[in-house]
Amino acid sequence: MDWIAIIGTVAFTVSGYLVGVRKHCDVLGIIILALLTAIGGGMIRDVLIQRIPQVFLYTDALWVIAATLVTVSLLRLQKRESQFLLRTFIVADSLGLVAFSIAGAQVGLQYELNGFGVAMLGFITAVGGGMVRDMMVNEVPFILHKDFYGTVAILIALSIYLLEQQGWLTALSLHIIFVIGLVLRLFAHWRELELPKLAQDND
Repeated sequence: MDWIAIIGTVAFTVSGYLVGVRKHCDVLGIIILALLTAIGGGMIRDVLIQRIPQVFLYTDALWVIAATLVTVSLLRLQKRESQFLLRTFIVADSLGLVAFSIAGAQVGLQYELNGFGVAMLGFITAVGGGMVRDMMVNEVPFILHKDFYGTVAILIALSIYLLEQQGWLTALSLHIIFVIGLVLRLFAHWRELELPKLAQDND
């Protein structure tokens, strides 16, 4: 399922690029944010499972990131009106979230981890890069306060683990999970779904 990793890399590169533009970063700053968003989660995941980060061994992701940055620059995406950029960011970030949740969960299955391990690798791969990106631009990461964000990553990873346990994990089922996960994420954003928050007692 290499296409899943490619989609995730392209999508997170675009979301990192858009954050850099919104924060008025220079060219190097935008490149750094795009890189960290696209490969940060995977690097954290690889460190946890004690293997050399794949981006240090294979250049495929770097070429995808470079091609994506050149493409969005040529399209002058930053010149579009703000509402269009916001919608583009949400869609790109959602695609990256779902794609990397699946990719991370598959790594967990390769290492024969239990359900918790698979869920955590899917979760970290999906949200790690975005968290690093947000913290670098002094924003509270999405996952900590809005949009049902991290929950989607965990649900996707657990679904993959359960399907594998039942012997039902196939290319078709992964496609279905991808579509359902994306729809769930976009629906949660549209409806502004959130997990319950603990209200502070001001008395």
